Amino acid sequence: MPSRRALFSLLGLPLAATVAAGCSSPRRARALEAFGDAHESTPEALAADESRWEQVQAAFDVDRSVVNLNNGGCSPTSSAALDAQRRRLEFANALPMVNLWRIQHGEREAVRRALAESLGCDPEELALTRNASESLETCLLGLDLARGDEVLTTDQDYPRMVTTLEQRVRRDGIVLRRVELPTPCEDNEALVALFESQLSARTRLILICHVVNVTGQILPVRELVAMARRRGVAVVVDGAHAFGQLEFTRDELDCDFYGASLHKWLCAPHGTGLLYVRRERIPEVWPLMAARHEQRADIRKFEELGTQPYAAQLAILEALVFHHAIGAANKLARLRYLRQRWVDRLRASAGERLQLRTSLSPRFSAGFATFHIDGLDDQALLESLWRRERVLTTSFAAPFPERARGLRITPNIYTTLNEIERFCEGVERALREGVR
Repeated sequence: MPSRRALFSLLGLPLAATVAAGCSSPRRARALEAFGDAHESTPEALAADESRWEQVQAAFDVDRSVVNLNNGGCSPTSSAALDAQRRRLEFANALPMVNLWRIQHGEREAVRRALAESLGCDPEELALTRNASESLETCLLGLDLARGDEVLTTDQDYPRMVTTLEQRVRRDGIVLRRVELPTPCEDNEALVALFESQLSARTRLILICHVVNVTGQILPVRELVAMARRRGVAVVVDGAHAFGQLEFTRDELDCDFYGASLHKWLCAPHGTGLLYVRRERIPEVWPLMAARHEQRADIRKFEELGTQPYAAQLAILEALVFHHAIGAANKLARLRYLRQRWVDRLRASAGERLQLRTSLSPRFSAGFATFHIDGLDDQALLESLWRRERVLTTSFAAPFPERARGLRITPNIYTTLNEIERFCEGVERALREGVR
């Protein structure tokens, strides 16, 4: 595990001194140093070392009167990144014409390089966006499609992306088709064959999740991209629940288009995201906001939004340093450890009534899961957990298929074992007394 100094060097951050100044408080320093000797142990052993994770938990200023188990929607920002954002916002406001338009606009290139280093791509292939929705809609709306062209996705895809494609159905006359995704699934060859069986001579584009937001299922991106490429079909990958949670590089996926939010598993400031487009395919994609023709092959054409605050984007640097200090493998192991904690307890209390919508195999799932308990209404259970226990989760109902419906439980690295137990106690109360 590299030292903080090595991390700054690795990420190539000219703002390292500024970032470090934001980490000067003892609790932030302890959080960064908690995994300094992590190389001496395995991620699985570190996942159960509460003394280390207590330092990480202390690095977040969150409302502990509420148990937030919907971090898959939006996570809190670490206090160090939040402070860095606040300082940069104040700096920009002091003299916007210079500090915002000239200085901070240029400093964004350090963020681009740092994110590209983490993703394993060329900085000239990575755009800074506000979230995965903006990144993915850039591709889904920006790639040329003709009337009658088909786009294939799944019946568990993110609703905003489906809305985007449905707009193209109405506006451009494209055809939207959806694969019935098995849940859970532990056969990647069968998944690839399923997608291929749904292709036709008019299929031009496939939209897939790297990690399915409903269940946490990991899809075989590389294999799906290779299959589609042989058929001349483009693939857009939704990485909203993968970046900052899974350990991977762009080369391992071999994809051409990839979008992600950074305010979920990276714990970066809200309203930050990235878009990767393979260099030779940048000219194919129209930006959401108009750009000059001279920018046709420039990744920055996807950032033409006019005046905007850069403070959140610049604070991504702090979130990246924190992420790499912990280690991607250690972080994922902790998330899986927390998942196993509540799954084991609910299995003991609910027995065969517990229906997991998620594989627990590390090969096929990330660090969260979705469940249903026979005899309990999902929405009623969600509302009961909030009213009686102050536990916040989210549920999936129609139009998602029955096999994927349930409550999704997404802790994050700041979640404590006591909070997991509080959630379990709430479910057990509902089992004993019903939901009310």
